[in-house]
Amino acid sequence: MKENGLTPARRASMLAVMTSAAVATNYLLIGVINVKFMDLIVFTGGYLYGSGFGATLGALIWLVYGTVNPYGFNLITLAATIIGEMLYGVAGGALRGGLRVEPGWSPDLRLGVVGFMLTFVYDLFTNVVSAYVAGIPVSVALISGVPFAIVHELSNAVFFAVGLPPLLQAIRSMIHFNE
Repeated sequence: MKENGLTPARRASMLAVMTSAAVATNYLLIGVINVKFMDLIVFTGGYLYGSGFGATLGALIWLVYGTVNPYGFNLITLAATIIGEMLYGVAGGALRGGLRVEPGWSPDLRLGVVGFMLTFVYDLFTNVVSAYVAGIPVSVALISGVPFAIVHELSNAVFFAVGLPPLLQAIRSMIHFNE
């Protein structure tokens, strides 16, 4: 029985492939703080295959990347990043009916705004949790996190605006290659 166009075997395969792609690109970009393709990949998973798929994808990525991470491990921070990342997948699924994305390489400002806003919420949430974990005032964490948040939010705006249409097209053509 197909769910969101995928058989259970293809669903599991797509989760594995997309998780691997996100984790691999995270490690490739580990030296570039707050610039990652992960959020775009999770949103794409939700957009293509529904909110549940996208949320699961976000959780799986952080379970791997968040536990095997050179920056260290903290269970509360891991839980916050998982919840925050799931937001991208849920939003992708929620927007797939109302946000038509044209295939191709043309930038789409609407997608950039979506990426920016989702990342703003993610950064706000994870910075507040990190402040409590570190035992510092929330205002200090938010103010000191502004440069990192700006890099994260602007890079995601660009990735969503420029990268989402061709990524959707590539995944759709790959998944339907043998049909």
